Amino acid sequence: MLYAFGFERVGVVVGDLYFVDPNPGNGQEGPEHGVRVELRVLGRGELKGSIYSARPIEVGEPIWRADLLESVAGRPGSFDRTHHHPRFTGWNPNRRVFVKELSADPLGWLGTQLADLDAMLASGGFPADTAGPDDAESLRRTAPEIMDATRRLLDGVRSGELGNPPRGESPAVGSSAADGGAALVRAGWL
Repeated sequence: MLYAFGFERVGVVVGDLYFVDPNPGNGQEGPEHGVRVELRVLGRGELKGSIYSARPIEVGEPIWRADLLESVAGRPGSFDRTHHHPRFTGWNPNRRVFVKELSADPLGWLGTQLADLDAMLASGGFPADTAGPDDAESLRRTAPEIMDATRRLLDGVRSGELGNPPRGESPAVGSSAADGGAALVRAGWL
């Protein structure tokens, strides 16, 4: 499932995720699932027909990401894999950053981050004018809705409705395309 909240030049996308890290850190082995929240650059395309035509919308370059993940084999509510990526190199996130406050209160921490667009842009290495002049206020005002959507997705993951492995693919760990296994196991929009 994917939620999108768009403002003038930036937006927030939120979706469920199932992921097996092909190069896990120590203690991070095995499948994980949960909710991914990303701040992205948005683009408006030109109309493709009359004044009534649908407008193409680009959910572009990532600026910032929070992964509210848990080990599939772990205790629900542990947030044992919860981390964030304050910076990307192009489309690729830099290393996972684990913050005690994020694992202790993921939604509260998320709300604090969403309240400070300027800080997210700065930590991501983006100039302030990446966002529109009203984007920070719009994001602050919409943060409760974003947090509510995130909460609903987390509930869906815990119930088993969301955050599941891709249909028809084995969630095996440690296999690669060379030995006949899946090179990447990832399900979700984000």
